[in-house]
This record gives sequence, structure tokens and C-alpha cells, in this order.
Amino acid sequence: MYLIALCDDEREELHKTEQMLGEYRESRPKADFKVECFEHADALLEKIEEAAYLPDLILMDIYMPDKLGIEAARELRRMGNQCRIVFLTTSKEHALDAFEVDAAQYLVKPLDAQKLFPLLDKLLTEIEEERKRYVLLRVDGRVQRVAVDDIIYCEAQGKLQYLHFADGSQCTLRVTMARLVEMLEPYPEFMRVGVAYLVNMEHIECVGRQEIRMDTGKKIYPPRNAYQAVRDRYFAYYCGE
Repeated sequence: MYLIALCDDEREELHKTEQMLGEYRESRPKADFKVECFEHADALLEKIEEAAYLPDLILMDIYMPDKLGIEAARELRRMGNQCRIVFLTTSKEHALDAFEVDAAQYLVKPLDAQKLFPLLDKLLTEIEEERKRYVLLRVDGRVQRVAVDDIIYCEAQGKLQYLHFADGSQCTLRVTMARLVEMLEPYPEFMRVGVAYLVNMEHIECVGRQEIRMDTGKKIYPPRNAYQAVRDRYFAYYCGE
């Protein structure tokens, strides 16, 4: 299911857009999404920041009394939120600003099916494709979408899992290694190494008897009896077996 947020200070416009999304759902039986409406940009931002609300798509009016849609989008980007944003407005005055915050589109009101439906087709298809390469993890009390390709390896220490990323950052997860392995099972590039490590083979630079060297320079030291199994799994992955 996709989460779509509508944000418009004019209640009538908000209702019209919600109705149009209902019409879109009727015309696309496979489109599975939930719509939530907000009359103030700050209400939307607060829910995203504090309540672990992660919309896949935001349809937002640019002209709102509490905060311009462009300003709200800038705050979202500063939070690290990269969801798709479509601006709805009666003027093209802020079109260039929309590109600054990486908006997916800029639609001039009044909306109609010919404008909106093809755009929703495109965006929801893109989101579906991207979802195949993301996992949802609870990090520091928040649900966060993590790109699978950015995960270098995970190290277990007691009941905590330390996830290391390509940019050098890391986060702590309060899940078992078994649960993490289960969550990443759809992605064949992940290999369990002993009981303490889960490694992304796309980031392996070299497999040796005593160490696995990652492309970040990190060295992982597997159990002595694990070399053969690790080597065989690594070569099998790259040979497409």
C-alpha cells in the first residue's frame, strides 16, 4: 500500500483533490493507496517528524497561510525525507523553486484527470520499482526507509545490530540478527558470515582465508572454519548460480 498525503489550506480544494484520487482508484483497481489530508503544512511536517509517518507521495498546495509549500518541501528535504512531491497551484510563479526541492511535478489548478492520472501512473510505478530496493527499519525510535544498496554490512553485538553504510555512517537496530536476515532475504547479495556478520557481497573487494575486505576499506574477520563456505557463496553469487 502507498501512502499519499494531501496538503491544502482550502478545504474545498482538498476535498476535490481527494475525490479525484478516489476516481483514480476506481479506474485503476490495482492501485492500493491510503490518502491522508492536512489543512496546514506544519501539521504534515509534525506528523512526519514525530509520528513515523512516511508518505510515498505528497500533493501540496504552494500558497498556504502558515507556510508556503516550497518552504515545507525544503524542511522535508532537510529532514532527509526524499518522498515525491507534486505542487498544486493557481500560478506558475514558483515553478523554478519547485526544481530546487526536487519536486516530481508542478500542476496548475484546476486539476483534471488528463493532467493528474498519467502523472499518478508514472509516479506510483516508479515508487513500486524503488520499493523493491528498500527496507523499512526502526532506527532511533523512528521508522526509516533504508536503501538496500547503501548497506555495507551488519555486525551483531549482543541484542543489538550495528548497520554500516556506504557513506561511513552507521545506525543501531534493536532486532535480532535472525530477524534482520529474514528482512533482507529477498536480496541475494546479502550473505551471513558466522553468527556476527551479514555482508553485502556487492561491496566485497576481496575474500581471503583470514579476512574479507570491503570496498570501504573495512576488514571483517570470519570464523576460521567459514572460509570455504564464504568463498563458495561469493563466487556462486557472481557467477549467477
